[in-house]
Amino acid sequence: MISSPPSTLSTCCCIAGGGPAGMMLGLLLARAGVQVVVLEKHADFLRDFRGDTVHPSTLQVMHELGLLDKFLTRPHDEIHELRGMVGDTELVLANFRHVPCSCKFIALMPQWDFLDFLCDEAERLPTFRLIRNAEVTGVFMHAGVVSGVKATTPVGPLQVTADLVIGADGRHSTVRSAAGLVVHDLGAPIDVLWMRLPKAADGPATTGGRIVPGAFMAMIDRRSYWQCAYVIAKGGMAAIQARGLEAFRAELVKVAPFFADRVQALSGWDDIKLLSVTVDRLERWYMPGLLCIGDAAHAMSPIGGVGINLAIQDAVAAANILAAPLADVSVSTSALTPFLAKVEKRRLFPARVTQAAQVAVQNRLLKPVIASGGAAGTPAVTMTVPWPLKLLSCSSWLQAIPAYAVGVGVRPEHVRSPQKEKVAL
Repeated sequence: MISSPPSTLSTCCCIAGGGPAGMMLGLLLARAGVQVVVLEKHADFLRDFRGDTVHPSTLQVMHELGLLDKFLTRPHDEIHELRGMVGDTELVLANFRHVPCSCKFIALMPQWDFLDFLCDEAERLPTFRLIRNAEVTGVFMHAGVVSGVKATTPVGPLQVTADLVIGADGRHSTVRSAAGLVVHDLGAPIDVLWMRLPKAADGPATTGGRIVPGAFMAMIDRRSYWQCAYVIAKGGMAAIQARGLEAFRAELVKVAPFFADRVQALSGWDDIKLLSVTVDRLERWYMPGLLCIGDAAHAMSPIGGVGINLAIQDAVAAANILAAPLADVSVSTSALTPFLAKVEKRRLFPARVTQAAQVAVQNRLLKPVIASGGAAGTPAVTMTVPWPLKLLSCSSWLQAIPAYAVGVGVRPEHVRSPQKEKVAL
């Protein structure tokens, strides 16, 4: 049984948000002997349509922590290639068999299973504490220095004072807003509709994307169903709903004809979840007493499924840089600030490059594709496969380039934070 939190508590590091960045950083810091409290606003991690592609870079972190074999006992699927359909032509777009990592594949694992695993490992450590149902509502700040957070819980308000607050509470971060950190919007001309559609034994069984004139849809094989991400123009949901559910089902069949006998599984608009895509980045990720990481520092587009892995890389870099000074009781909050700057300096370049690539794909590929066709019933337009994609699909070595970009990324991090706390058996 989880005990109720006290109304006030003090810790070395308070992490707002129990997502991939927050839980990984909590595990790494507690492993280094740092007192950590993670505040998670939900009672559990069970939420659908969250990022669940665990890339080779993240699997490498698990390997370096000595947790990989245990992690891979959790239910997952392994993707060694990413494929796509351009019109009627199937292409191999990325081949992970040559990436320089311990695992040469993407692991598909529901994010709640991934987070449960991190939580289980972290809670074996005596310096780690997770408080669920604790929603951060603000920060304590005086003379430009953050000294803790305010939260609400089912049993009343909670105040946590800390030498360092980590904002890992996502793209709509309360922490960064409360601290007055400035966000730079990079723009996103698309939104995404998430939905489940049943699988059939005689249908395709490959995770990938499908492009036809006027439509792009990514499909993730979930064994018993497809998790689908249908790209629409920014703010286009109202127009889609105005055309009616039957017209939308017809659009899905246009991009994936094998769904013709299954789109009726979408019985209403409640079965279709809107993700409003945001690509933004903080002008500065830190201030005295506060550091933002993951989507709180740089909200990513779902393109490439790299968001969770960028967040993990942020957490590893933060632990590498901050574990030692946080464990040193003689280091004051103000003395921590140069270390916070080092974290931003380390991770800013990868965030910039990745977001620039995502913005380019949004603007040069997805936006024109969506604009190139009409709704169901309009005359068919033949799609020609661009020659670079034809060349890419012919060479596994060329396919290793996008595989590295997606699966490993820019400036991959390796676990260098110390291990002082031993895991309880």
